[in-house]
Amino acid sequence: MTETKRYSLVTPTLDTPFHIDFEWWRQNDHEWRVHLRSSLCPEHQEKFADVLGDDKVDWIDPETAEVQQVDGLQNILIRHCAQTEDFITGRTSIVEAIFRTFLANGNLHMTPRELGERLNRPATTILRTVSGVRVYKGIRPCPEC
Repeated sequence: MTETKRYSLVTPTLDTPFHIDFEWWRQNDHEWRVHLRSSLCPEHQEKFADVLGDDKVDWIDPETAEVQQVDGLQNILIRHCAQTEDFITGRTSIVEAIFRTFLANGNLHMTPRELGERLNRPATTILRTVSGVRVYKGIRPCPEC
C-alpha cells in the first residue's frame, strides 16, 4: 500500500518554509522531466538530449557525508546549471524564479521572506503565489520543517 503524504490545512505565512516537492511533481505532472531538461544550461541540454530515463547517481551530503541515490538530471541541474549567473534573470517569471531559486539553493527550504530578499520581490507576492490552491512546479510547504 502506498503511503500518501498529508499536508497541513493551516494557512502558510511569510515564515512558512517551502521547497520543491519532487514526489508531488512526479505524481502530478508527467512532463516534469521535460521541464527540468529545459532548465539545463546549453552544455548539459546537449549532453542530456538523449537521456530518457531517470538514472540515479550517488550524491554525498557535504554536511553529513551521507551517500544518497539522487536523480542524475536533478543533480546536474542543482549542482551545476543552477549555479550559472544567467540561471535567473530580470525577465524570469516569478514562479520560474522561485523554482530556480530552490534549485540554486539545493532545494533547501526557504520562507517567502527569504525568497523575497533573494529575488528582490515582495514577500507577500511570493506568499500569495505559492500558497494558493494551485500548486506551481511542485512548490509546497515543507512538512518536515
